[in-house]
Amino acid sequence: MQQPMLNIAVRAARTAGDLIMRRLERLDDVAVETKQRNDYVSEVDREAEARIIQVIQRSYPGHSILAEESGEQKGDAQAPEWIIDPLDGTTNYLHGFPQFAVSIGVRQGHRLEHGVIYDPVREELFTASRGGG
Repeated sequence: MQQPMLNIAVRAARTAGDLIMRRLERLDDVAVETKQRNDYVSEVDREAEARIIQVIQRSYPGHSILAEESGEQKGDAQAPEWIIDPLDGTTNYLHGFPQFAVSIGVRQGHRLEHGVIYDPVREELFTASRGGG
């Protein structure tokens, strides 16, 4: 069964993962802000999120986006919503601990239809689609 949205989510996650891994080599140069106690956002989070959104909007410009760093971007009324955590595990990443991932979901109405978790350190990819596993 073809899953075009899942394929785009995978492409977006891998694109962000490539950026995250390249930037990991230069962690000392990464700008970091504190959102609240023990909750950080880095320029890598923002750059990875921008890349993910760019990949999604190239194929689905009318879809909604709910992203951890930039917030909500409303799309067409009945359009699916992409839920993005570009660097899930920022604290681990900033400390050089290899436990972090790119997380992307696609929701239609109140139902999650697709999910992608990409671990760029191990190059492991996990996907799921409603009715397809």
